[in-house]
Amino acid sequence: MKIVVDAYGNDLGPIAPVEASINAIKLYNDLTIVLCGKRKELETNLANFTYDKNRIEIIDAEEVITNEESPTEAVKNKLNSSLVKAFECLKQNEDVAGLVSCGSTGAVLTGAFLKVGRIKGISRPALCPILPTKNGGRVMLIDSGANVDCKPINICHFALLGSTYAKAMFNIEKPRVALLNIGTEDKKGNEFCHECFAELKKMPINFVGNMEARDFLSGDYDVVVCDGFYGNILLKSVEGTALFVMSVLKDNIKSSFKSKLGAMLMKKSLRNVKNTLNYNAYGGAAFLGAKKLVVKGHGASDALAFLKSIEQVRTLYLKDFCKTIEEQLSAIQTGETNG
Repeated sequence: MKIVVDAYGNDLGPIAPVEASINAIKLYNDLTIVLCGKRKELETNLANFTYDKNRIEIIDAEEVITNEESPTEAVKNKLNSSLVKAFECLKQNEDVAGLVSCGSTGAVLTGAFLKVGRIKGISRPALCPILPTKNGGRVMLIDSGANVDCKPINICHFALLGSTYAKAMFNIEKPRVALLNIGTEDKKGNEFCHECFAELKKMPINFVGNMEARDFLSGDYDVVVCDGFYGNILLKSVEGTALFVMSVLKDNIKSSFKSKLGAMLMKKSLRNVKNTLNYNAYGGAAFLGAKKLVVKGHGASDALAFLKSIEQVRTLYLKDFCKTIEEQLSAIQTGETNG
């Protein structure tokens, strides 16, 4: 199995992806990493490690796509960029399982559309990040920003993708799927929510009804579905709240000697809170519904985050995620035809 990694475009440059790639091949004997980026710089960074040189490959790419560029124009014109080279590698080689990039979100999504394409039957692929819950579990949000205008069929496909993803990543037998809404009652929300609710009840998933945003991290749900507009607002609100709480907590700890003393006594608990809220520990957002596996990590991802993203691709590949989705869609369509 090979996984291609865009080693540039992220905030930290090649240091984090190189370290993560070394750690990945040491952890998994079935894995080879293909690094895309500036060959000389990558070789310089790799020289700091001892590793099996047969399991790290380099594709030379001197250009980098930045967040300031038009994603479509950049993907079409920067053919020697690390991201475009990575997508070409993914598209052309059957033994390449998937791609990891922490570069421009727009460019990654555009590349996936233009270079890889959709799984047959999926109306639109969607971004699906993983977040921690208060009971120590995980919740998946789909879509978190790839599709700002949706139809009920898109929401149904998101639910199917998210449910299958939860099964593959965390071995959840019957993932609890909820629809983001302004209340939990069946009749809550606008006309779009009403239509989505009715259609989700027909899907072969464990649909548990509506969910209010305040319950997102409660641990009562495994997958939350919505369009990318409201999903992105929810995700950014959660991230902003977490940063706010940590900042206020830090300021108050520094405010007095008693607070500092109390913090020393609670050091282990505070560290656990920090680790729980650390996005680097959860990998990236999988772009579900593309013909091949693509994971988009945070721009500020460190080596741990890159490693977790690589592990996401490996897990989904071993669980034959894309084929499973095709089979489920085929079964649904056959059932509709027979009905």
